[in-house]
Formats: sequence, C-alpha cells, structure tokens
Amino acid sequence: MILVADSGSSKTDWMGYSPDETVSFSTQGINPYFLNAHDIFKLFSRKKELAVYAERVREIYFFGAGCSSPDKIELISNGISSFFTNAYVSVEHDLMGSAYATCGDKPGLTCILGTGSNISFFDGKDLHNGAHGLGYALGDEGSGTYFGRKLITAYLYGHMPTDLGTELSAAYEIDKEAVITNVYQKPAPNIYLASVSRFMSAHMEHPYIQGILREGFQEFIDTNIKDYPDYRSLDCHFVGSIAFYYQDMLSTVCRENGVNVGKILQKPIEGIYNYILRKEGILA
Repeated sequence: MILVADSGSSKTDWMGYSPDETVSFSTQGINPYFLNAHDIFKLFSRKKELAVYAERVREIYFFGAGCSSPDKIELISNGISSFFTNAYVSVEHDLMGSAYATCGDKPGLTCILGTGSNISFFDGKDLHNGAHGLGYALGDEGSGTYFGRKLITAYLYGHMPTDLGTELSAAYEIDKEAVITNVYQKPAPNIYLASVSRFMSAHMEHPYIQGILREGFQEFIDTNIKDYPDYRSLDCHFVGSIAFYYQDMLSTVCRENGVNVGKILQKPIEGIYNYILRKEGILA
C-alpha cells in the first residue's frame, strides 16, 4: 500500500492506494514544531483503524507544515517509521505538495492560506523558497491565525462593533485571562487563534468582517506575493480553508493588485495523491 499525506498544523489528510482498495482518513495535524517522534507514534497508535495497515504500507509520501529543514524532516520520518515499520518514508514541505496539486508541472506561485500562511515559487520541477513562512508569532499574514488574533485583540481593546462583540464573546467565551492562558501557557496557540477565525464565516457580509478580510489579504499580497518580481506574469494558486471559504474577497483583492488567481483548493490532498500515483506509474 502507498499512503499520501498532506498536513497542516490543525489536521492531516491521508489517502492510500493498493491494488485491492483505496482508503482515506484524517488525523490531527503533524507539525515538527509542536510534536516529537514519540508524539507521532502515540497519535497513530490511538487511531485503532490504522493497526491493520501498520505492516502493509510500503511507501509513504508526507507533505507537512514545518518540514523545511533536515532535522525537522528527520523528526517526522522517525515518528512515522516507528509505526509504519515496513515503509519507505519521504517527507517534504507542504508547499511542495501544494505545488504538485495546483501547478502540476507548470511554473507558478503556490500559496497556503489555512491555519498558517506561506508562499513559494515552483518552476515546474523545483520549489524556490523565499524569506516567508515565519509562523504565527512573526508572520502568517492572511491566515486563520492572523484573523483569529485580529478578532480577539479588537474585542479585548473595545474596537469591535457591539453586535459582533456580543456574538463573539458568547461563541468563544473570550476574556483576557482565558486568552492569555490559551496563547501563552497552553500548547498549540496557533490552532487556538485559528479556531476563533471561524467566527467570520457566519458574519461574512458584515462590513467589519469584510474590512478585516480585505486588510488581511492585502497584507499577504504586499508581504508575500509582491516579493516575487514576476508575480504579474505568473498564475498564483491558493490552498487552505481561509483561501477557499473567503475566495470571493481574496479574488477581488488579488485582481485589484494585478495578481492572476489560478486554482483555489480547500484541500490539496487529492491533487497530491493523483500526482504521486502518476509518478509511480499507477495512473496514466
């Protein structure tokens, strides 16, 4: 069996192929900045339905957030190999998976707008990383983390319209102490912040939410896309829940900035899976 995975900080999507069956499932996000190899083994062990595949899997292609340095790649590889003991494991950055799913074999910019955000140029074969992807504390412009932080700070500073503030507080029980505990003391503050951004989906037509979305996407374009001198001549593709659910505003702001929007995918896993199977000669 071959397994293909696309992992962000919040969730990992998996698809698997063997001659007699195909499978798909999800696990929590597997990010080497928040989990170690033993954590990854425990994560798989808790998912009882994976036990039947543990020895059958022969190849795993894992594309994950945070997998951009040899030590982080080794950490993920060791964690996966400790459970799937008979498998060859390939680990690459999630941007490479996004490039396979959106660009295919053609040049383009590939962007992630999910829990976090990132961008890279794909020349049709290789990925060329820039100085982006600084994470939730220093970057993540236009991401779920970014928008969650904007909503929380606006509410706590008293800058949010009263009608929205009342609903936000009721939905997430936001107060200063709870926020500080979740952001500075509990694990995975980026996931906590991104979870609050879901509030926007039910209030997309509110002028205040429209303004936050426009501001966040403009900041992503200014900070990330415009760093590439040829951005106007390239297709710019997006993957991730933020890009997908707010694609109308994203497309509008891109158009105003001369950005040519290509594909917008909520989840790149199916595109990555098909790319890998074609590479393996399984699909034509």
